[in-house]
Amino acid sequence: MIRAASFCSLLLLATILSVSCGSSRTLQSVTVLPAAADARNFPSGQVPFQAGGIYSQPPTPVTLTSKEVTWCVGDASGNCVGNINPGATVTADGVAQCAGTFNGTVTILAGHGTIPPAGPDGSYHLKVFGSAQLTCP
Repeated sequence: MIRAASFCSLLLLATILSVSCGSSRTLQSVTVLPAAADARNFPSGQVPFQAGGIYSQPPTPVTLTSKEVTWCVGDASGNCVGNINPGATVTADGVAQCAGTFNGTVTILAGHGTIPPAGPDGSYHLKVFGSAQLTCP
């Protein structure tokens, strides 16, 4: 009986500690650099973007990695295009490249908040994100 009571007490204490010590550190904003890039100015047209983030608790600001943000091609509202042809691709590490003969400007996004894919076309929305413009020749 004492062992069961001790076990229950320890379990309750562990639960309280895990909830009270849990991290409430959340990503508040994301910045993508360079803010604008022309693919013609980079070797093989591969543009390396970097994401920086501001968190609600230290350490902040920090450089974000592919473990902390998702990269995609999308729009200024934080919508990632999914399975349609967006005119460019971007790797999980933020290296963007124009697709085929596409000419124009695309928006490169880095952020998080939604697990892809959400829509039937594979599109999804990032809740916290930063953006940059990639010009394709």
